[in-house]
Amino acid sequence: MTRIDPLQLHQRFPRDFIWGVATSAFQIEGAATADGKGPSIWDTFCRQPGAIADGSNGDIACDHYHRWPADLDLIKALGVDAYRFSVSWPRVQPTGEGAWNEPGLAFYERLVDGLLARGIKPYLTLNHWDLPQALQDRGGWANRDTVHRFVDYACGMAARLGDRVAAITTHNEPWVVAVLGHETGIFAPGIKRRATAMQAAHHLLLSHGLALQALRAQGCSSRLGIVLNLSPIGPATSRPEDVAAARLEDGRSVRWYMDPLFKGAYPADVLEHLGADAPHIEADDLRHIATPMDFLGVNYYTRSVVSASGTWDVKTSGRALTDMGWEVYPEGLTELLLRLHHDYRVPPLYVKENGAAFKDQLVNGSVHDAERTDYIAHHIAAVADALAQGVPMAGYMVWSLLDNFEWASGYEKRFGIVHVDYSTQQRTPKDSALWYRDFLRARAAAPAAPDPVLAGA
Repeated sequence: MTRIDPLQLHQRFPRDFIWGVATSAFQIEGAATADGKGPSIWDTFCRQPGAIADGSNGDIACDHYHRWPADLDLIKALGVDAYRFSVSWPRVQPTGEGAWNEPGLAFYERLVDGLLARGIKPYLTLNHWDLPQALQDRGGWANRDTVHRFVDYACGMAARLGDRVAAITTHNEPWVVAVLGHETGIFAPGIKRRATAMQAAHHLLLSHGLALQALRAQGCSSRLGIVLNLSPIGPATSRPEDVAAARLEDGRSVRWYMDPLFKGAYPADVLEHLGADAPHIEADDLRHIATPMDFLGVNYYTRSVVSASGTWDVKTSGRALTDMGWEVYPEGLTELLLRLHHDYRVPPLYVKENGAAFKDQLVNGSVHDAERTDYIAHHIAAVADALAQGVPMAGYMVWSLLDNFEWASGYEKRFGIVHVDYSTQQRTPKDSALWYRDFLRARAAAPAAPDPVLAGA
């Protein structure tokens, strides 16, 4: 890919555009049993033989729970506006209901206050997959009662932090929780039943809508929204069977979440496809799900190409591949953002996760990750292309700040712009971090771009 000049790229964004980095609690915090924290479904899943590629777990991870001040200094040194982090529900409420764990709450208060002291806006995510195991023991997201426990949790966290965080995300990637966690079973809690997955998806969306209503009734002043992992989905060929397969996959992974959130209904073709596996939906559920949001977060990594036979080989595209085997396809982000803008009445959009895993090597104190730097630069340019075409873009956040526990891949995949030596916990900014720092510094020299649509961030 061609190199992109940071100064010229900055000229394509308005001054109030939000730039940030992102992490999640289970992937970086460690301290799995410290200070009264309860177990999550991921603590349990990691103990299942063969569940994690390298046999590891999140017990220590990046030890962020103890090293957070230095990590916040790293974030400040990058010059970002915002830091997206998640709260570990079982750290603040060990059983998912009832008594709150004061040491856990105090940790997040210190984190938020530390961000504010460094001039960084806190962007809080309530659920980044680590459901308290005690709730899973009672059915987890397939149990409608978990919806109400989540609303209580959301209100409790907003009461404690809502006056200081810029935004609150209810759920990160409900598709992952539902499908990978409950249909394929390759993520926690490891269930393999489609009907359970679809019921979990419905309850995640319902809990989102009810939480927004409860937070607003409580007087929460933070901006409220949800984050979805989305991709443009196309057929491998023009054959009718491939076109039909791609349409159905778009329904299951994009429209299944966007339609109820913004149109108040699940897509009819997917409901028909699911048949008896369709979720049980009670009166007013869809009205609650469609509660208006202040923002929509989009996580994008690559496009999806679908074949009816399920055998499309990504290597045939001729594009570079990441260490996850994902095609590098930045124009897909522009395509996706335009589609969302045209098909739905969306609020301001944030790219809340975007990044790539590569086989990094720490050599003489440096990591020269040119592939990641190019990936980030071209995806930022893709956001600029969408903005120029009228999409209400509000911000962009790199995934991830740190190399970390990459779920079922363990520590084998590195997404961070900061290298972590897991044996010593030494942090080393990679070349991609230095590029992002210099890109953000270029704001001072870049003239302000016209703001065609954005209503603030």
